This record gives sequence, C-alpha cells and structure tokens, in this order.
Amino acid sequence: MPGGVTLSAEHVVLIDGSGFIFRAFYALRGPMTRGDGTPVNAVYGFSNMLVKLLKDLDADRVAVIFDYSGKTFRNDIYPEYKANRSETPEDLIPQFPLIREATRAFNLPCIEKEGYEADDIIATYARLAREAGARVTIISSDKDMMQLVGDQVTMYDDLKDRRIGVDEVVEKFGVRPERVIDVQALAGDSSDNVPGVPGIGIKTAAELINRFGDLDTVLERAGEIKQPKRRESLIDHAEAARTSRRLVTLVDDVPLDDGLETLHAGPPDVAQLTDFLKAQDFRGIVGRVEAWLGAAPDGDGEKEATPERDYELVQDREALERWIADARHVGTVTMDCETTSLDALAAKLVGVSLSVEAGRACYIPLGHGAAPDGELGLEMEAAPKQIDFKVALDLLGPLLADRTVLKVGQNIKYDMAVLANYDLIVTPVEDTMLLSYVLDGGLHGHGMDTLSIEHLGITPISYKSVVGAGKKQITFDKVPLDTACDYAAEDADITGQLHRALK
Repeated sequence: MPGGVTLSAEHVVLIDGSGFIFRAFYALRGPMTRGDGTPVNAVYGFSNMLVKLLKDLDADRVAVIFDYSGKTFRNDIYPEYKANRSETPEDLIPQFPLIREATRAFNLPCIEKEGYEADDIIATYARLAREAGARVTIISSDKDMMQLVGDQVTMYDDLKDRRIGVDEVVEKFGVRPERVIDVQALAGDSSDNVPGVPGIGIKTAAELINRFGDLDTVLERAGEIKQPKRRESLIDHAEAARTSRRLVTLVDDVPLDDGLETLHAGPPDVAQLTDFLKAQDFRGIVGRVEAWLGAAPDGDGEKEATPERDYELVQDREALERWIADARHVGTVTMDCETTSLDALAAKLVGVSLSVEAGRACYIPLGHGAAPDGELGLEMEAAPKQIDFKVALDLLGPLLADRTVLKVGQNIKYDMAVLANYDLIVTPVEDTMLLSYVLDGGLHGHGMDTLSIEHLGITPISYKSVVGAGKKQITFDKVPLDTACDYAAEDADITGQLHRALK
C-alpha cells in the first residue's frame, strides 16, 4: 500500500452515493425548497439517509462514491449505452453540488472520477482493500455490483436492511458472483441499454452458464443447443454478447486521486454539520444530529420544542364548522378515524380526529354509546353529547373531497376505506407511514408509536391503556369521551408533526 499503510483486519465501507441521490429524489417528489427557492428534496433525503446509516456504522474507513457527470469509457465502446435514459430532472440538477457539500459536512470523503462510473471506483477500492486483507461492505442495492461479492466483500441494502453475500447473489442470478458478468452479458440490461442476446433472460442465461461454464464456451458451442430460436439468437448476436460483457464488467484499476489510505471514518464536526443543515432549513434533521452526537441544542430556536397541547372535544355543529374553516385556511389537515374493527369493510365509524397545527387537534365523537359498568374503572353517561351522525358527515364530506386541501394520515388507506363505506371520498392524500418507509425502509418499524419516539421523542398514549386487554377489552365506541378525545386527538396531532418532520 502507498505510504506503508497496513489495513489488515480493517473494515472498509463504500457508499453508493449516486444510488442514494436518486432514491432520495424520487422518494420525496413534490415542492420542497429552502428559503431562497432552491429545491432540496434530494439533499434532505440524502442527509437523512446518512444520519440513519452512520449512527450505528462500525467502520475503519468510509467513502461516498459518486458518478461523474458526462460520458464514460463505456460510451466509446457502445455509443447507445444508457442512451435510453431520460434527461435529468431540472429540479435535481442544482442539488448535485449541495449533496457533495452535504457529504463533506458529514466529514466523509467525497469521491468521483471523470470518465468512470461510481461502480468502477467502488470496484477499485474493493480490490485494494481485499489485497490489503481488509473486509469490505458496499452500501448499495445495485445488482451490477453483485459481481464484486466474495469472501471479503459483502453488500448491504439499507432500504431493505438486507445483507447480500454469495448465497443472495446465487438466488438473484442463478450463478456465483464470478459468473454474474457472463449472465448479464447474455441477458442484457434494458435499464442501461445493454443489448445482450434477444430472447435470453436471466434464468435462461444462468442455465447456459451453468451448463457450459462461461460466456465464451456458450458462444463457441451455441450450435449444440437444441432449441432453434435460442441457438440462432446466440449465433447471430454473439458479438453483441461480447460487447455487453465489456459494458457490464466493472473495471478495478481506476487511477484514483485518493488512495485507500486517505479514507477516514471520523465523526462529523457538530458545528459544521448543523450549520450546513440549518442553511438548508432542515431543522428536523438538526435535532436528530444533536441527539446522535450528544450535543446540546444551541438555544437559537432552530430545534423545535414539543408544542403545548390544546385538544378540543367537538360536540356541536358550530365547533365542527370552525375546524373545517381552519383546515381550508391552512390547506393541510391531518385526520384519523376511530372505529370498532381493524377490518375496514366491517368497521363502524365511531369518531374522527383532526389537526391543522402542532399541538392543536380535536376529536369529533359520532358513534359512542354507554360503557358497561366497571369496565376499566371508567364511567360514562348513557347518551354522551355528540353531533348528529348524518349532519357531521354532510359537513365533513366536502372538506375530505376538496382538492385544494391536503389530507394527511398514518396508514390513511384504512381511513379512506372506512369512509368509503359511507360514500365519502378522501383526496388528495399523503401517508406518514409510506413517507417513513421510502426514507428508512427496513431500519425500523413504521407504526405511529415507533415513528413518534424516533422522530419526535414522544411516547404516545397506548391503545391498550384506553380500551383494555383480554376479557376486559372494550370497543372504542364504549370509551368515555374525555379519554377518547385525549387518545384520538393525540393521534392526529402526532401524525401531523411526523408529516412535517418527514417532509
């Protein structure tokens, strides 16, 4: 190694930065800009991914690797390579330099090389690490890098929280990693416009490679293949297969400006990182970074405090009309339905909660009855005051269908199905559960309680504490209104806070 550096027994982590960029961008499509109007949705998602990844990362050397903009040597081999790709979205272009800046703010090496793809740089670093006796983890879900997997090299798909070793490669391609290139050369890759051999897919390619041993032998002995169409296609397109092999083979001798010994894995400088995040208006991530790095908030108001709670029990038409007017004024309303069953088709609507700002929410009881004596030690009037069911739905219906007001929910598909039982349409919608999943995948669960603790530091009222458990459990329509209001309004309030944090 240059400089006499010994890497034996070290762990080198190589992050597919370009993969992170596009995943973040498409997961958070929609208007998200900082104060000066610059789009930052990809920067936000990218930064959030790094926080989640680095918090528990055990590595001696780390680098984030990017594609260099422009053509690569593969375009000289095959001019149509990736020619089918659509133009880069206009709102992503100004985010590329910001994402490089974010990488450096996290105190991570930011590596790219003109004329090469990120995959080639990763292959080169992986080879250098192997030769030095280090083990390597490639953070990526890109199938093209499965050819690099071996005894010292594994991949990690952070979205699915899944490690990819030799067995997983065999499951995907039907061959061991050293023959993945041959399978890809035969099957081609429509996403990169790699031609391959027409009529040959991954499964057939694997069968051929396992039968004949390698690509060259398959092409040399194509005349032995009994299926006429397959035989003719292999003979006619042999040169395309050889060209495809050159395209899919990752080069591992990229002339690097930064040797393996220059990669480092030190913690970020808190001030430098938070200054960057604040400049992008990422206040939610600032709080998580401070908690991760053990830094006290600086008291400048950037970190949002837990808001005071103002929960209202809505029991008359005038109060409901006021909440509907507030929702229309704000343009976004968080909603949640309380029912008698987890089966949306069988569930009866008991009440609806709404929230339009952090800390402020309401619960609209619609179907509460009398609680059995002694259940949960609670007492409830036989006929609690509630808005007439039909009147309430007639008022809520136009709001739920108003396309100028965004409706937000946690697993909102369930609420939409319940309300559809009453001929109510809910549109447009966003779902905090889905937002969390596309951001964090398998890193943790995506139920509201988990997300509330993870992102807000709030432990919500548990459902069991409200309805009980086992033989003493009651349905929500038997819960006293004050208790129901505290629980249901909190659901809407927390979902709204999660939506703002995740977005």
